Amino acid sequence: MVLDRLKKIIKKIIYGSNKIENKNIILDPKVWVYSNVVMETNKGGTIEIGHSTEILNGVLILTYGGNIKIGSGCSINPYTILYGHGNLTIGNNVLIAGHCLIIPANHKFEDLERPINKQGLSKKGILIEDDVWIGAGSRILDGVKIGKGAIIAAGAVVNKDVEPYTIVGGVPAKFIKKR
Repeated sequence: MVLDRLKKIIKKIIYGSNKIENKNIILDPKVWVYSNVVMETNKGGTIEIGHSTEILNGVLILTYGGNIKIGSGCSINPYTILYGHGNLTIGNNVLIAGHCLIIPANHKFEDLERPINKQGLSKKGILIEDDVWIGAGSRILDGVKIGKGAIIAAGAVVNKDVEPYTIVGGVPAKFIKKR
């Protein structure tokens, strides 16, 4: 079933070479996938992408054992990286500008006697609600919920929840104003 749906999607790919591993990837028939996109579930997890969403050039979508769900009417712009470690849910009509990084995991580092790379990961997950705009080069870190209608300014590093209809920016991201 998934393979049949993937074959339909492959016919809709606009141009270029893409690496779309067919296991556990569910794409609505009206998803647009541009050039050099990589979607992988080889460490487990699933990728699900809704109706009328476009995935532009050079986007990486990698589950790393978690699940990634992208709603309908979204735009994921060039060279953005979406990881799924602790699960990533993106609502409907979300705009993610180019060169963003969304990573629902973080290295543990509490034990000073062990190297950080031996301490494992925390995986709280990320939720991005409907009608959110994430500016170019932003970073969304593990455990964050971005509320409906929020705007993330270009280059922001979001490490705390963002209230609905709020504009945030900076490193770390701070409240700028309400919409």
